[in-house]
Amino acid sequence: MSKGRGGSGGEGRPKRPTMVDVAREAGVALRTVSRVVNDDPTVGPEYAARVQAAITALNFRPDERARQLRLGVSGTIGAAVRRIAETNPALAAIERTARDAGLTLLASSTDFDDKREREILVSMCRQRLDGIIVEPIGESHSYLEPELAAGMPLVAMDRPMSGVSVDSVMSDNAAGIGMAFRHLHQHDHRRIAYIGHEERVYSGHERAAAFRACLLAHGQSVDGLVFPGETTPERVAAALDAALHGPDPATALVTGNMDTTLTVLRRLGPTAASRLAIVAFDEVPLADLLQPALTVVAQDTAAIGRTAVELLRARIADSGRPVQNVVVPVSLTVRGSGELSR
Repeated sequence: MSKGRGGSGGEGRPKRPTMVDVAREAGVALRTVSRVVNDDPTVGPEYAARVQAAITALNFRPDERARQLRLGVSGTIGAAVRRIAETNPALAAIERTARDAGLTLLASSTDFDDKREREILVSMCRQRLDGIIVEPIGESHSYLEPELAAGMPLVAMDRPMSGVSVDSVMSDNAAGIGMAFRHLHQHDHRRIAYIGHEERVYSGHERAAAFRACLLAHGQSVDGLVFPGETTPERVAAALDAALHGPDPATALVTGNMDTTLTVLRRLGPTAASRLAIVAFDEVPLADLLQPALTVVAQDTAAIGRTAVELLRARIADSGRPVQNVVVPVSLTVRGSGELSR
C-alpha cells in the first residue's frame, strides 16, 4: 500500500501533517513556515505562495493549542448564565458580539444553583479562558480572588458579584420600578401592590426597595403592598390573596421579574388577569397575545450582552483599568394591561 502525504502508512488514524512536512514540501526553512502560519507580513510573496501551496496540498492545519501557549491567549471566553435551555437574549447578544470580535464562546448553565455556579467558574478558570462573563447566583464569590489576582478577567452581568471587585453591567432597576409605579398612578390607581422575587438576589432587593420608595414618596404605607419572596405557586398565591382580598385591596399590580409574572398570571387565570391593571418588570414570552396585552418594563438585554463582552475585552486588553459599573436604561412598553383604569 502506498503512503499518502502526511499519512502513517499503516492502519489506524493517519498522521497529521506538521510544519516540518510543509517546510519539506515547499522547500523552505521551518522558520519561514512558522512566519507564514502566523501571518508575518515580512515574508516575501514568493516564499509565502510556496508555503500556502504546500499547506493546501498537504491539508495542513496549524496546532491551535501551540499557538495559544505561545501567545498566552485562547481566543475563547466563558459565560456562566442562569439558564441556557430557554431563550436567553443576553446570551445570544454575547455570542454575536464575541463572534464579531473573532472569539469563541463557551457557555454553561448554573441553573440557579450556587454549588453548580462555583464548579463551573472554577473549571472555566482552570481552562485558562481569556475571560468569563457571569450572571451571579452565589452570595459570595470571594473564592475567585486568587484567580483575579492571577489576571483572570471577570465581568458580572445583571447583578454585581459579592466579595470581589469586577466590572459589571445591569439594568436600571430603580428607574424601571419608578416607571411602572408612575404609569399606574397616572391611571388613577392609588393602591398598587408589588410581588417580586427574593431580596437575597440583588435585582430582587433593588426592585422591592425602589417600590417601597415610590410608596413612601406618595405618602403611602408599605404595609400590605410589598411582597418579595421565593417564586413558588404557594408563595405567590398567598401574596395575591393578601394584596387583592384584604380590607383595602390593591387595584393594580407590579410584578418583579419574568418568573413572578408568569406565576401570577397562571394563578389569576385569564378572566381575573384581564380585569386587573398589571405592569411587569421584564419581557414575558407571548405578552402581546394576552387580553389585554401585557405592559412591561423592558430591559435592553441585547445591550447588556454586548456591553458585557466589551467590558471583558477592555479588561483583557488592560488589566489595570479602573473597575467600571455600567447601568443600562430600561423602557416602558405600553400594550394595554397597565392602562386599565381603577
